[in-house]
Amino acid sequence: MVMERNSWIEIKPWLHLVRPDANVPLRSWLPLPGRTFAAWMNGSDMGSLDGVFQSFWDNFRLPDYFGWNLPALNDCLRDLNWLPADQYFLFIEDAHKILAEDQEELREFLDILDRAGSKWSCAKHSADGAARARFQVVLSCSEEGLEYMQGVTADLR
Repeated sequence: MVMERNSWIEIKPWLHLVRPDANVPLRSWLPLPGRTFAAWMNGSDMGSLDGVFQSFWDNFRLPDYFGWNLPALNDCLRDLNWLPADQYFLFIEDAHKILAEDQEELREFLDILDRAGSKWSCAKHSADGAARARFQVVLSCSEEGLEYMQGVTADLR
């Protein structure tokens, strides 16, 4: 179910598309108390698979045994024992620039993020009763990029 809320779109409880100027209710994304790991990336650095892997290596602190391929990224994000935390938050600016020349690889990458979110989606409840996924991905895009990413993520819905 896709929920549109003015300037942000919830693809799934753990996968969101936003414009850089989005008016997002922070309470819905703020982590619950506990250990939170946050990684910030820029899609401009992720135009190729090597760029994607390097960004995750540098910012998500992938383990030494990471194999520098999509199946290895999938394995690492689905088994986060190497990065202990109660919740994980991944924010990617200019997400519409990720693998911009290869929509098939982009879809595979987004599928990996979706599967990781699904695996870690055990919702925790805050004091206000709101449920939050333990693995959150926010993809920030320009207005044109938001339309493009909506099309690409349509298969995930």
